Amino acid sequence: MDDMTQIFIQEADELLTQMEDALLALESEPGDEELINSLFRAMHTIKGAAGIFGFDPIVGFTHPVETVLDQVRNGGRALDAELAGLLLECKDHTARLVEQATTAEHIDADLLSTGTVLLQRLTGEAFELSASADDAAGGTDAHDQGPPQWLIRLQFGSNALRNGIDPISFIRYLGNLGEIHDLITHYDALPDAEHFDPESCYLGFDILFRSEANKQEIQAVFEFAEDDCTIRILPPAEIEPAFEALMDELPEDHTQRLGEMLMAVGAITSHELAGSLQQQMAAAADATDEQPVQPVGDILVEQKAVSRELVDKALDKQTQVKQKASHEASLIRVDSNKLGRLINLVGELVISNAALKLQVEQQGLAELNELVAASEHLVEEIRDNALQLRMVQIGDTFSRFRRVVRDVSHDLSKDIELVITGGETELDKTVVEKITDPLTHLVRNSLDHGIELPQDRLRAGKPARGTLNLNAYHDSGHIVIQIRDDGGGLDADKIRAKAEAIGLVKPEQVLTDKEIYQLIFAPGLSTKDQASNLSGRGVGMDVVRRNIDALRGIIDIDSEPGAGTTVTIHLPLTLAIIDGFMVGACRERYIIPLSMVEECVEMDATEWRLDEERRYVNLRGEVMPYLRLSEFLSIPGEGEHGRRDSLVIVRIGQHKAGFVVDELHGELQTVIKPLGSIFSNFRGISGSTVLGSGEVALILDVQGLINAATSQMQLH
Repeated sequence: MDDMTQIFIQEADELLTQMEDALLALESEPGDEELINSLFRAMHTIKGAAGIFGFDPIVGFTHPVETVLDQVRNGGRALDAELAGLLLECKDHTARLVEQATTAEHIDADLLSTGTVLLQRLTGEAFELSASADDAAGGTDAHDQGPPQWLIRLQFGSNALRNGIDPISFIRYLGNLGEIHDLITHYDALPDAEHFDPESCYLGFDILFRSEANKQEIQAVFEFAEDDCTIRILPPAEIEPAFEALMDELPEDHTQRLGEMLMAVGAITSHELAGSLQQQMAAAADATDEQPVQPVGDILVEQKAVSRELVDKALDKQTQVKQKASHEASLIRVDSNKLGRLINLVGELVISNAALKLQVEQQGLAELNELVAASEHLVEEIRDNALQLRMVQIGDTFSRFRRVVRDVSHDLSKDIELVITGGETELDKTVVEKITDPLTHLVRNSLDHGIELPQDRLRAGKPARGTLNLNAYHDSGHIVIQIRDDGGGLDADKIRAKAEAIGLVKPEQVLTDKEIYQLIFAPGLSTKDQASNLSGRGVGMDVVRRNIDALRGIIDIDSEPGAGTTVTIHLPLTLAIIDGFMVGACRERYIIPLSMVEECVEMDATEWRLDEERRYVNLRGEVMPYLRLSEFLSIPGEGEHGRRDSLVIVRIGQHKAGFVVDELHGELQTVIKPLGSIFSNFRGISGSTVLGSGEVALILDVQGLINAATSQMQLH
């Protein structure tokens, strides 16, 4: 696939995404002209680009859709829920056509057949699509209503006859371009008999002219008489919206001037522009501070060559294009693979700098400490900036769920509103890619299990329309994502009964509601009595849990019966390089993500006390689970002589625990290296890193260790 085709695919994808966003937004903001115009522009641009590349099946399908969108834009057809749904289907079908046209030699016949049926539903007319755009039949052309009617005003100069100009011959020739519907002759300039000059011309005409010709072609009829007459060609009312539409479709060249833009859409002729510029130049000679030079647009409006609305439209277009060009000039698209390689190199630079620092310390080269510190600071800056390049806003991911909510709520006969907050929150692109599937499953679960049918909500004293909130924010080096609905909440008794039925818990086992809610992540557990195409088979939530765990994140559930459920996900901002805190246990070194470390307390401190039997630590009156790293990880050997235990308090969200260690080595930049598949089942370990000495240190799975510490405390 060549680069140009790849660009077409990328731009088509962006335009189709814009189209979907606009359609979904129009459901809550019906009648928004800018959104409607963006729909038309998206389909028009895809059709035009497909034509350039010779993708005729795309052209054949998008042309009727564009015609319908043009009718919507001009008020000829209302954009109701049914039409919006059909246009969303057309958007999806166009995406499939783009994919097949750019990757396969031929378009699948079934895909063409689907497009034919879709266009018939959209337009109510017969279509027959094939691999050639010319074979796309059906639809109503915009010109079937007859040619537009122009008003031409001519006023010949007094020397026209002397210069060999015959006004009647020009009018007669005009009939070759169309039909002269009416003609009014003006005699206002005709003098009385005493001052009448038979060689002078005193005639003026108003001509109602029906023609498919554009303004420039009509102007060309009078080309040889331009010096001997004043010409005003006023467009018909139905053409003015077309000029405005063409203005939207002009290439985004910010160097274009106002007059050039008006000429490009056919609103004025070169003769009209030249006349207005001459008038402006003449006025410039007499201009003062109190009376500045009149803009060309104002002159054209005064001469009735163009409407004020179209001039304003052109000025707005100029402003938008300049702003967009200024914004795009500051941006550059970079292949994500290149960014990945850059971050890998930055990681190696972090390791090399750590090795340099260690050598300086071991060799006692104190005079180099300042240089090493400066180098370390620069490496941190490079690291942070490199990681920032891969940061994206989560709002784009959230926006994709508008379509999911719309389609699923329609299938379930529910009325559900999606509310998005915190869309500007940023996180690593690699995390975004891996969180999309779990989020989709959680959103579908809220729509299916959580939010009730409208009649049930009304009986419960709730509004008929349910609300699903997607929220994101930063918290202590993590991103927190919340999926909250105002549905019926989780039924703890029902979940427990199902869990007991499949042997997940024992009848005599005591569990809190929060612990019961966590059971829904167990494989095979579903509280739905009947499976649907959305959920109810007891698969999916366990996969969600595994995906979140793989991202070194945690997932938590809070629910209130009758009021709704909130699912909270805590994720690291990046999976590549982090600030770590190094600890020691039996001469082995381990890394804890610094963002999860809340505090460290020495063994001889009186503010904490271990209960070895019941496996909890009391820190200043706060009770939390703990574990000894050396014992839990089964590390052979003993701690260094003279070392005293320290307590490291870690926290993820609302979950806290204490880790008892032998040594505290302090902070360091940590390049995360994944473990091989052979080590994937190691408890309490999530990755590794290379220290400056060349040694390998393991990165602790803090969430797994907190869960283990909590279980130990409960068992005792």
